[in-house]
Amino acid sequence: MALQLFKIADTTVGSPVNTISFSNIPSGYTDLKVVFSLRNDVASPQGTCNIRFNSDTGNNYTYRRLYGNGSSAASDTGAATNNLAFTFLVGATATSNTFSNWELYIPNYTSSNYKSMSFDAAHETNSTTAYLTMYAALWSNSSAISSIVCETFGQNFVTNTTVTLYGVL
Repeated sequence: MALQLFKIADTTVGSPVNTISFSNIPSGYTDLKVVFSLRNDVASPQGTCNIRFNSDTGNNYTYRRLYGNGSSAASDTGAATNNLAFTFLVGATATSNTFSNWELYIPNYTSSNYKSMSFDAAHETNSTTAYLTMYAALWSNSSAISSIVCETFGQNFVTNTTVTLYGVL
């Protein structure tokens, strides 16, 4: 049987906000997929988006990140952090009207085990430097994911930023 996506919710930013959230996520799907088209107003070519589940601000998030820009590649790890910090979000000084494109996939989001996930992103600004990023992440919590918050600190998501949450069957 082929996997099917069902739109649970979506948000399009009409005026600058620093938080986009989905709450009361239904438990009737096997997996979740979140699709992002993001830009923020940080005064640099790139910013950060922080993801949290179920309002958990404890040090329960771990990730391994691989990224490259066409001329160099690197990797790093975040262990026992209080959120998943996804970087290379298009910022205010990047080419006008360009957005980062991200996808977060969370299998077995209702399981009573810790939640593993994968994330990939393209930071393309029609300039000389573009980034591709991949994450493998873990939320060390056995609760079903019922809410997802995407937030920035000291910056805002700009108009036409969109985030869509899908359930997968």
